[in-house]
Amino acid sequence: MSDLFAAGNSCRDDSASPRAVIRMIVQPEVKDLGGFSVRRLLPAKDIKSVGPVIFFDHFGPAQFPPGQGMDVRPHPHIGLATITYLFAGEILHRDSLSHVQPIRPAEINWMTAGRGISHSERTPPALRASGHSLHGLQLWVALPEDVEECEPDFVHYTAEQIPLIQPEGVRLRLIVGEAWGGVSPVKAASPTLYADVQISKGAMLKLPDDVAERAVYVVAGEVQVQGTTTIPQHRLALLNATPGVELTATTDSRLVVVGGKPLGKRTVWWNLVSSRKELIEQAKHAWRSGRFPQVPDESEKIPVPDGE
Repeated sequence: MSDLFAAGNSCRDDSASPRAVIRMIVQPEVKDLGGFSVRRLLPAKDIKSVGPVIFFDHFGPAQFPPGQGMDVRPHPHIGLATITYLFAGEILHRDSLSHVQPIRPAEINWMTAGRGISHSERTPPALRASGHSLHGLQLWVALPEDVEECEPDFVHYTAEQIPLIQPEGVRLRLIVGEAWGGVSPVKAASPTLYADVQISKGAMLKLPDDVAERAVYVVAGEVQVQGTTTIPQHRLALLNATPGVELTATTDSRLVVVGGKPLGKRTVWWNLVSSRKELIEQAKHAWRSGRFPQVPDESEKIPVPDGE
């Protein structure tokens, strides 16, 4: 068994106290996206990013009756990459590069906006007709300054491509990065860590030490840090750079671990991200005027917010 995992109680360095480990615990802000709500963890009042992760939404579990579904109309992005990851359900992605790609649980849609891309996210027609559930995460990562105006791109990764690591009591999918003895094929523009972890009651997960910034979000259940301080469900715990951090599940739980190398201050306005405010202004005007890349076969779009 890897020394990053163990079941039940474990020996630990008591100098790594919970007070030294946890820098902040963030409560979500509930946002209504029209038809369903999301829990927004980033950006928050006191913390704008974790590593390159500058946006973190948890949506669902939501149950849609027959005839209803998710309809996120075309909207623009610059200066970031979006990561859509589902626990349940299905979303149909369409973008201005003419990609049409459904995403299902444990798969990854990685969309690099660069100098500009637009996309829509909707419930596929067959699921809409029958009714369905939807549950997942959407994260944005900032792009390094030297590539934030790169050509837009979209890559889909199947569930079989994502490393699955299964020591005793833990089922971990390494979505992005290199850790726990695995390497994800997802190509990020800067050092990034993102893992989906299912952990049985009493099992333990040791976090990698060599990550500049780290945070843990509890999707369901609860975990304890160093065997004492609890991170409850739907909370994001930002961690200090303390070595030897251990998480123990007090009940069957699901969590995600995110982090990586911070990229410096970014302006986040609506769906646009940049190190330079003038690029956001340019994108805003291009979207208003119809000069921004458009999604084929989509006649509607989300307008620039009123008053901006």
